Amino acid sequence: MNEIQLIRDQLAAERRHASAVARACAVAARGEFAEACVEYLVRVLAWFEERDQRATDFARSRPGEPAPGEALAEALARPGRSREALEKLERAVAGGSQAAASDPSPLWQDFARYFDGVWSTRRDAIDARLAEQLRPAQWRTVAGIDADSILEERRRFARVRAALPAGVALAEQAAVPAAL
Repeated sequence: MNEIQLIRDQLAAERRHASAVARACAVAARGEFAEACVEYLVRVLAWFEERDQRATDFARSRPGEPAPGEALAEALARPGRSREALEKLERAVAGGSQAAASDPSPLWQDFARYFDGVWSTRRDAIDARLAEQLRPAQWRTVAGIDADSILEERRRFARVRAALPAGVALAEQAAVPAAL
């Protein structure tokens, strides 16, 4: 397996895990489980926001080379930024603390729908553009993935799994877009 594929596989795993965590929180965001979910989601969304900034920098700073095209800039300009998802997450956390212990907050459900809809659609478009344009060194720079970040993601996801309430599953979607 080549380096680009390893990077893309990790990005896909982060997306699958984050989606599973968001959906599980929409059902049971309480106590230690909610804390583990929030910790995981905040970190992963921050990583994706940082990646988007590096992709934006890449699209702007290629003097002497052909422009990466408007497709990448258009994908980056779409609604669904990780910062927007973080704002919805913050509202869900605030609203969740006010919800009844047995009734998940509609704000968590709104967050999960946004994450799996608008956020994910934007990611699909960005990932497709990056797949067309990045070489190995650029993938390393834009993705910002290294052994430490992979281990951190796995540790945080394991904490979410360990805190799962009885009867709640982390249903990872099998497929992430073909562009990945």
